[in-house]
Amino acid sequence: MPTKGRLYGIGVGPGDPELLTLKALRLLQSAPVVAYQSAVDKESIARGIVSQYLSGHQIEVLFHLPRALEPETASAIYDQEVAPIAEHLAAGRDVVVLCEGDPFFYGSFMYVFTRLSEKYQTEVVPGVSSLMACPVALGVPFTYYNDIMTVLPAPMPAEQLITHLLATDAAAIMKLGRHFTKVRDVLHQLGLASRALYIERATMAQQTIIPLDEVDPDQVPYFSMIIIPTKSRL
Repeated sequence: MPTKGRLYGIGVGPGDPELLTLKALRLLQSAPVVAYQSAVDKESIARGIVSQYLSGHQIEVLFHLPRALEPETASAIYDQEVAPIAEHLAAGRDVVVLCEGDPFFYGSFMYVFTRLSEKYQTEVVPGVSSLMACPVALGVPFTYYNDIMTVLPAPMPAEQLITHLLATDAAAIMKLGRHFTKVRDVLHQLGLASRALYIERATMAQQTIIPLDEVDPDQVPYFSMIIIPTKSRL
């Protein structure tokens, strides 16, 4: 019976291939199997980030993790999608799973981890998160000293957004997409729109910075963020 393979979840960063860590690069280039997720009929963003580092001789495994599903439905689909990864591990082959940003910060690898980490030896390699990349790309300090920083997913109800925004010094609002208009309206209601900074695809070749009120709500991608930096100036 073959020795089980090792599972590696590596963060590939927000988009710039040079933001891949040295450890992630070493594991990526040494693994016989590389797995990555994408939406159906779309290229994998994670694979695109590291494509120049792939040897061309590795086995590649593509899987799909559809969003916006009921938990019971999603769980069964996720079980099915990670099964090919488990097959390689059971056969003794190490598998590197790519994840945009950081694997444990809203990362797709979490769904692989919860299903396979108890069965196979697993190592997770942190990655540069968009939470770190966006303020740098915007050229603004995010927090100082004892500032409270809050990360908010845009799909939450407006009332919850308001509650959290009133209780923090700085905020990052993620997963904008079709929720942009709601978020923009909340920011105007709270008088925060003048501080809010919008960015798409930070560190990627298509990086775009647009004034908040000039953003077309119908064109906001998933990989976008609104940063509200602290008012502190130490």
